[in-house]
Amino acid sequence: MSTYDLEEQERIAALKDWWDQWGNWVVAGVIAVLIGVFGTYGYRYFQKSQNEQAEALFKSVKKTAEEVTASKETKKLSEAVNTLVEKFPGTFQATESQLMAAKATFEAGDFAAAKTHLQWVVDKGRETHRSTARIRLAMVMLETKDYEGALKTLEPVKEDAFASVAADLRGDVFATQGKREEARAAYQAAVEKAGDRSALKSFSQAKLDAFGGPDAAKLAADKAKADVKIAADAKDSKGATK
Repeated sequence: MSTYDLEEQERIAALKDWWDQWGNWVVAGVIAVLIGVFGTYGYRYFQKSQNEQAEALFKSVKKTAEEVTASKETKKLSEAVNTLVEKFPGTFQATESQLMAAKATFEAGDFAAAKTHLQWVVDKGRETHRSTARIRLAMVMLETKDYEGALKTLEPVKEDAFASVAADLRGDVFATQGKREEARAAYQAAVEKAGDRSALKSFSQAKLDAFGGPDAAKLAADKAKADVKIAADAKDSKGATK
């Protein structure tokens, strides 16, 4: 019995020594894990709360936008959007509300407000919406005769999904400026980049036809390449016959 007690006391003493050496680290590790777990849940709750509050404000913005469509009073809409953006700038609703307000203010003829809303999306909005905002901002600039600004705004638009729209809009800018060759080249690019089922393709083609069709120099070059290929094929065929 005494031998058992002695062994037990040795184990307890060894455990105390280990705890004296590592106990603080164990406690710190447990605390860190608990902080991580509760921090993750806390962040998720915070995000959920933010989205719910932003959604409530977004519904208010949407209602105001519908009222503006009828009344053409844009100031109230811009104020509602600013309230949402100031409180929840990083949310999806903030970007959507700016685009919604831009559309309503543009249709109401308040181009300055439309430009402000779209510029916010370009600078601070969700990355997935920035090319859309650039296209629409360029349209506003075209409407207000800021042609160089419109072309500059379109420069960063590189995605395939927006390539034909951007090219067609460049064509409109050049056409308004009276730059026929540049307009024709832009419309040609829009036709080439548009999908076969795209409604824009026929519109761009109509504009291209109005400016004289495809570039004559390009057509001549393509024809020359075709003639060279035909001659080469004929020569190869003749050599094979011999």
